[in-house]
Amino acid sequence: MKTKTGRNVLLILLAFLGLGALGGGGVLIISPTGKLFGMPMTMLGKSPFDSFLIPGLILFIVIGVGPCLLILALLKCPQSKIAEGINFFKDMCWPWTYTIYSAFSLIIWIQLEMMFLGGVHWLHTFYMLLALAIIFTALLPQVRLLYKK
Repeated sequence: MKTKTGRNVLLILLAFLGLGALGGGGVLIISPTGKLFGMPMTMLGKSPFDSFLIPGLILFIVIGVGPCLLILALLKCPQSKIAEGINFFKDMCWPWTYTIYSAFSLIIWIQLEMMFLGGVHWLHTFYMLLALAIIFTALLPQVRLLYKK
C-alpha cells in the first residue's frame, strides 16, 4: 500500500467517525430526552446521567470534533508545544499519536455505553471494529513513515 493511500484511508475513517459523532451528539444535545432518536429515558437507568445532554456533549466534542480537527492536523502536522506535552511517541508527529488516542477514546466510550445501557447492539461491534481499523491503519509502516519526525 502506498503511503498516501494509507493516509487517505486513515483520514476517511476519522471523517466517518467524526461526522457520525457530530450528528449523533448534536441530536442528543438538541433532544436531551432522547425522543429524536426514539430512545426512552429509562435507558439511562444504570448511568449517572438524568438526561442525554452530557453524553451528547461528550460524544459531540470528544468523538466528533476531535477526529475532525485531527484530519486537518494530519494534513499539515502543525507545531504545538501543548500537544507535544502529552505525545507519548516523541519520534512521531503529535496528530498521529492523537489519532491513536482518539481510537482508544472510542473504545472507552463504547465500553461505558454498553455498561450503562446493560446490553450490546450491533453498532457497538461496528464502532469497536472502526476503532481497531483506525489503530491498525495508523500503525501501518507506510503511514508511520509519513508522520515520523
